[in-house]
Amino acid sequence: MKSLSLSAPALSCRAAVTTAVAALALTGCANYFGIGSDKQMSSPGQYESNQSLPSQGGQWPSLDWANQFGDPQLPQLIAEALEGSPSIAQAQARIAKASSYIESSRSALYPKVNASYSWNREIYSANSIYPPPFGGTWYSENNALASASWDLDLWGKNRQRLGQAVSQERATEADMQQARVTLAASVASAYNQLARLYAQRDIAQREVQNREEIGRITDGRVTAGLDTNVERQTAIGNIATTRANLSDLDGQITVVRYQLGALLGKGPDRGLQIVQPVLASGGAIALPDNLPADLLARRPDIVVARWQVEAALHDVKEAKAEFFPDVNLAATAGFDAFGWGKFFTAGSRQIQFGPAIHLPIFDGGALRSQLKGRYADFDYDVAGYNQTLVNALNDVSTQVASIHSIDRQQADAQRALEASTSAYQLSVVRYKAGLSPQLQVLSADQSRLAAEQTVTDMRMSRRNMQIALIKALGGGFDATKVDLVVPTDARVAQAPQSVQPLPASRATPTAAD
Repeated sequence: MKSLSLSAPALSCRAAVTTAVAALALTGCANYFGIGSDKQMSSPGQYESNQSLPSQGGQWPSLDWANQFGDPQLPQLIAEALEGSPSIAQAQARIAKASSYIESSRSALYPKVNASYSWNREIYSANSIYPPPFGGTWYSENNALASASWDLDLWGKNRQRLGQAVSQERATEADMQQARVTLAASVASAYNQLARLYAQRDIAQREVQNREEIGRITDGRVTAGLDTNVERQTAIGNIATTRANLSDLDGQITVVRYQLGALLGKGPDRGLQIVQPVLASGGAIALPDNLPADLLARRPDIVVARWQVEAALHDVKEAKAEFFPDVNLAATAGFDAFGWGKFFTAGSRQIQFGPAIHLPIFDGGALRSQLKGRYADFDYDVAGYNQTLVNALNDVSTQVASIHSIDRQQADAQRALEASTSAYQLSVVRYKAGLSPQLQVLSADQSRLAAEQTVTDMRMSRRNMQIALIKALGGGFDATKVDLVVPTDARVAQAPQSVQPLPASRATPTAAD
């Protein structure tokens, strides 16, 4: 057996070539020097909110928050909507699609193995390059081949792509939770609107009775010669107008019922089956402690925005890895022979193996352009997160301020209703006794009617604000209980710093890069 040896000059030459290739790999022309981002995600502590959102020892909304309104039909309707709404089904489909991206991205981390077999029947030309007995003769060629390849992913490109897919799935899951919170609040708001219309209908029904009573008094006064036909026709017109208002409210009630049927994911007839609401007051408002900070895990839209930033960060790191050489290991083995006789013999073997290296040197700026785009996406998502946080704090504080304001208004509105009711009753007595004209009674009745409608609207509006506040506080969502909390390690906590550009030397990236 002969041995093969290399001389010192040959070894020196090979070492020089290896060193040159390594240097080229680390200092290629394509680099991302000067590309980076200084955008940072805001924390709740950066926004002053102690006066607007004081700690009051309250509780965060639970998933069964609808029970506090004392109407058993409301939580049943919410549960029905969450189970059958097409919007929730769409959100679930988006989660399934995002999950498929995870599986696809994960597959790039593992070796791939394929096998193939081909059989060809061919006659070779007798007047070409193949001499007899090949030329002019039919032959069957069998080829069986097994191949394997593995992208070593030395710079983490495939791992970052997988991380991006996981983050997108988490964002999609949080988005579904946001859809559930929004749907539950929408059902409750529509149900409260139905309660408002029924309350206004009760007022309108009583008003019809009041106007009919005034009409009977007017008829008696006309007979007694105390009023004229003008007052009689005025009374008749007022009765007709009030009945028209009652019919209008009946139409609005039907429309809201149809809207509820749609929110439940059912047909309009389902809304007609809903009985009249019997909602009670939701009670006093007390904000939970440490609200701004804990809101990050309680508002699904904030969680969505946070996962979007995390996905953008993985995109940036993947784009950076594109600047480094790809190293793939590949191997093939099989048999190739004419006919079957020697197909599986040692002489028919075919074997090939070795690494393949792809190094970007000059690409006309394509990789730099791609990285700039990824950084732009990152900046956009960071800005979106910050805006979502600002909107969330403003949403909560606005609802709290509105509730406190309407609480103060209700006391005055109730006193106004009591006074206008007394004035109306007194005017009716005086009208019967012939001591005041019909116009005074109608004016007092109009004031009493407006005051009663105002009190009713305030009561319903306050309940609507309570529902909006529950939604603003997350509607019972808690990211810690559904495994949607973004990792809080140093790499994530310092996300903006972790996407700064590397030096032009293109040193090997680490987890901090």
